[in-house]
Amino acid sequence: MSTAPAGIPETIERTLALFDGADYLASRELAVVTHLALRLQRPLLVEGEPGTGKTEIARVLARALGRRLIRLQCYEGLDLASAAYEWNYPRQMIEIRLAGDARDIAAGDLFSERFLLRRPLLEAIAAKDAAAPVLLIDELDRADAPFEAFLLELLADFAITIPELGTLRAHTPPIVIITSNRTREVHDALRRRCLYHWVDFPDAAREQAIVARRLPGIDVALSRSIVAFVQGLRTLDLYKQPGVAETIEWARALLAFDTVSLDAARVDDTLGVLLKYQDDIARVRGGETQRLLAQIESASAAGRS
Repeated sequence: MSTAPAGIPETIERTLALFDGADYLASRELAVVTHLALRLQRPLLVEGEPGTGKTEIARVLARALGRRLIRLQCYEGLDLASAAYEWNYPRQMIEIRLAGDARDIAAGDLFSERFLLRRPLLEAIAAKDAAAPVLLIDELDRADAPFEAFLLELLADFAITIPELGTLRAHTPPIVIITSNRTREVHDALRRRCLYHWVDFPDAAREQAIVARRLPGIDVALSRSIVAFVQGLRTLDLYKQPGVAETIEWARALLAFDTVSLDAARVDDTLGVLLKYQDDIARVRGGETQRLLAQIESASAAGRS
């Protein structure tokens, strides 16, 4: 196999270890596709439900590889000026006034890099860091679909064309991670330029391992009950299922109350940590809480027998 780019893990096992060293318990499938994205210098499109750790992948890579993280948070109405670049018009006007009416100012003087304001995409392309940064394009599905057309050049050639300056290309391609919650479909043309991975909610064993990693010293039985309850919630038809981040935050909240074991009153009191919509809370509080706790107790008793 060809040599990996400088600073990039040379094997899948080392990529797994890279995640593990940053307290991110990645599946082997995620480690494989991340390893390929790093070695082949290809963007990685990561889709999945909110709260499954998609954004954290970019943060982990930046920390573990010693790279700068450049984040573009997408939103409805995001345009070129906010995402890539814009001209510093006030400074250009000052330059014109300082030059005086009698002197001509060439357009090339006004539209040079010293008047260029770099936004996240151009900053990642034109970065002069010792090692190329990690570019996180977060929640692309929140941006308007036409914005994707601008990204095609960047993702294919790691370049941005500025009409007044020409095409600026990355000396070393940044590590590009794109996330989507799939509130709308990302266009096929963009997908073809990326490697792809779907991040699902973890199974109970992995989620318990994540809780233990983030909250060392938590009682094993309490951790098991917390995860079992959250896993049970995800089987319900909720507007917004709790993510791993909510599991960890709920565990912290329960520990703050010195909780030893789950009971219906404590669960109902803290549902707002897990669920973010009143309709979901109203559906779970009371009867559903008791049913899930009884289910957990039954499974626990069966395991002891």
